[in-house]
Amino acid sequence: MTLKGRSKMSEARSALPGATFEGIAKVAEAGLKGMVTFRGDLGNAKIKSAIKAVTGAAVPKQRAVTTAGGKGVAWMSPDELLLMVPHAEADATVEALAKALKGQHFMAENVSDARAVFTVTGAHAREVIGKLAPVDMSRFEAGEIRRTRIAQVAAAFWMAEDGTITVVCFRSGAEYMFGTLSVAAQAGSEVGVY
Repeated sequence: MTLKGRSKMSEARSALPGATFEGIAKVAEAGLKGMVTFRGDLGNAKIKSAIKAVTGAAVPKQRAVTTAGGKGVAWMSPDELLLMVPHAEADATVEALAKALKGQHFMAENVSDARAVFTVTGAHAREVIGKLAPVDMSRFEAGEIRRTRIAQVAAAFWMAEDGTITVVCFRSGAEYMFGTLSVAAQAGSEVGVY
């Protein structure tokens, strides 16, 4: 959009557009994703209803992710959720929550552009993450999320289904995260634990 006397606004870009690596698993930058961090009383019925209204998914139990129609809700801590929506809907999601929860104590912020998202897919996806995070991947199940470290980067990851793991980190650590995941996925590095 160009306005008189103003320069064209920059387009949103993901952290590492199109970055992929294939080895024992495929590591790929997932593109633009809408993410809203939400804090509040997760047991509050009005909050549960508002979260379901904007995502279609229920507030998950501890260390779980719920999804519905391409949107989702991830448990991050006893009073924190990560809402996942299409990138173009993140601001509207925050506005809808503000309207629905007027008078309630909560916080909702669009953090989409502060995060980077990667997918690790394939038969050895568990092994790639298992090499890097202090999580027993042999017991990690679909629908679970962990907020931890992957190598030296604070991250969260969840498994939608066996062989498909999504990793979220701060955008500032995107290049390091991609490189680290790629090294762990190098061909010939499988150890056959999972």
